[in-house]
Amino acid sequence: MPSPAPTPPVARPVRLGRIPILDLTPRVDDGAWPATAFAGEAVPFRATAFREGHDLIGVTLLLTDPQGGQSEHPMVSIEPGLDRWQATRALDVTGKWTFRVRAYADLFNTWLHDAIIKIEAEVDVDLMFQIGYGLLAGAAKDTARPAAERTLLRATAALLADPDRRGGWLDAVAEPRLLAGLQVRPISALETESESHVVIVERERAGRGAWYEFFPRSVGAVREPDGSWKSGTFRTAATRLPEIAAMGFDVVYLPPIHPIGRAFRKGPNNSLNAGENDPGSPWAIGSAEGGHDSIHPDLGSEKDFLFFSKKAAQHGLEIALDLALQASPDHPWVTAHPEWFTTLPDGSIAYAENPPKKYQDIYPINFDNDPEGIYAEVLRVVTHWMNLGVRIFRVDNPHTKPVAFWERLLAEVATIDPGIVFLAEAFTRPALLTTLAKVGFQQSYTYFTWRNTKEELEEFLTDLAEVTADYLRPNLFVNTPDILTEFLQFGGPPAYKIRAALAATAAPIWGVYSGYELYENVARPGSEENIDNEKYEFRPRDFAAAEAEGRSLAPYIRLLNDLRREHPSLGQLRNLHLHSSHDDFVLVYSKFLPAELSPSGRADAVIVVANLDPYAVRETTIQLDLTALGLPHDASFQVTDAATGARWLWGSENYVRLDPHTEPVHLLRVDLNVNQPETGLRANDSTSATAARRH
Repeated sequence: MPSPAPTPPVARPVRLGRIPILDLTPRVDDGAWPATAFAGEAVPFRATAFREGHDLIGVTLLLTDPQGGQSEHPMVSIEPGLDRWQATRALDVTGKWTFRVRAYADLFNTWLHDAIIKIEAEVDVDLMFQIGYGLLAGAAKDTARPAAERTLLRATAALLADPDRRGGWLDAVAEPRLLAGLQVRPISALETESESHVVIVERERAGRGAWYEFFPRSVGAVREPDGSWKSGTFRTAATRLPEIAAMGFDVVYLPPIHPIGRAFRKGPNNSLNAGENDPGSPWAIGSAEGGHDSIHPDLGSEKDFLFFSKKAAQHGLEIALDLALQASPDHPWVTAHPEWFTTLPDGSIAYAENPPKKYQDIYPINFDNDPEGIYAEVLRVVTHWMNLGVRIFRVDNPHTKPVAFWERLLAEVATIDPGIVFLAEAFTRPALLTTLAKVGFQQSYTYFTWRNTKEELEEFLTDLAEVTADYLRPNLFVNTPDILTEFLQFGGPPAYKIRAALAATAAPIWGVYSGYELYENVARPGSEENIDNEKYEFRPRDFAAAEAEGRSLAPYIRLLNDLRREHPSLGQLRNLHLHSSHDDFVLVYSKFLPAELSPSGRADAVIVVANLDPYAVRETTIQLDLTALGLPHDASFQVTDAATGARWLWGSENYVRLDPHTEPVHLLRVDLNVNQPETGLRANDSTSATAARRH
């Protein structure tokens, strides 16, 4: 029996050009989704590029902006042993950017490297000069070069060709104007280009801002003589806006403003027995008065909502509206579309649970029974509020809905208005949290509230700045109506300062839930929720009296937001750099923005030194990597504490003493004019006990 014919080999595709270019970033899951940035964000573009042998290569970033304009930017070697190259650019125009990388044999620098070695060793001297002459003379014929540059190239080539003038050859070829021209238009060969990749640049508020959450119904709420409450309205809530703006916030986030169901309404502290006048949870959406496209009648009408929105805009504030895809048993959807919910074998509808928590007042939506009908309705609701001027949505529990649903919805909304911002309240497993960001959520809650130790924070912040920054923008809320951590419950005012300072400086987006500035720290027993939680009852507060009596964190919050506005380095995510200290409770990091990436045209740097122990004074020495601040490793420079005004002369090693009951965090403005100390500055020298005591 004849042997079967051999199976012909399958040809492997050829993927590499003459010079390999690999591992381009920013890129998300090998291009499954576009990388994202926000307007003004400094984005590091990286690639691995190399060639065989020892000849040098050059690498160039090729950018195309949303209008089709093209630009070229030299990339620098950042890890020579790993062949990694980088160019960082500030992307200031919203829309779709594309980038690719060009690599080439760098003929001039290869020759220069070899010529320096060989001519000094008197090896192939004439040959090296002949090669150099040929390169420069050939470049001088390139009519695309400026005339002055071509003249300089001809003159330098002539010097290399003349044995009597070669004594100054190295100074001639290293002339700055010549090198600058050859950087813009290299003498190259074997040019190779990578494939193109996409970066979507969204509006600034998608990636930078300070959020303030409050319940409109609590502002202006009044207890009547019979013990019942009269709800605050959008009109009374508008009186709070000037104070929020004065603290430096950019966004006011409102929990659901819709009618609240009566069935199984929760009472104070999540009790199952609501009184006649208990307002219920705003997340139990829907009643006879309407559903997700309606406004709770106690708050007012659409006209009142528009009044509130106008007042917010006048104070420089945007409104973020809660999008909670769930329903109370009284929601019109329950009657009109029972198929949108899960019916149990006993005929009842399943209510929401997060064991051991039970939410009998809420029905979750079943997205599998009528996916097209549900999708159309949610899109209608979102566009309804968009038509009323809302451009930011905080999405409640997006991780309990299909990710494919969000990918489709967010993409379609972006075609209507690419400036719409969605924040994912995704306290969930890492894979789900990050995938929601990949499919289109502009911002995300994170695990920040539960990261308190130095080790936890260093790992967490490194991930935010280096691992997920191409697609996930963290919004570092310090607290929520559901989250009052043990650190805040027991750490007192120092804990509130520490967490606010970290959130406001570590990321471009941070947030505060109302009451944080009053140090509200009493939890409902056995939970992380505030006692007398505002989710279930009215909570009017006298903020002005607290601030007048010195019982408010509002001035410190104002200082933090002012610092963020004054220092563009704090408006970036990817530039966070960790430094070291000898104390396990002292966290040190910096943010630096070089002049060419700064909107002011001036380099900017801030150093944060935080005592993470709210109970005890910490004294230690910290070590700074000054290259991360754009400074020489042996530089001395001035720092000024934004909180106290104290100034010191610092270097790479510095003594610090942080008292949590006065100022637990150094917020240091860095004067980048090094080695020019002003008189009267105090030294901060870890080797000097005297200086240490002065600090």
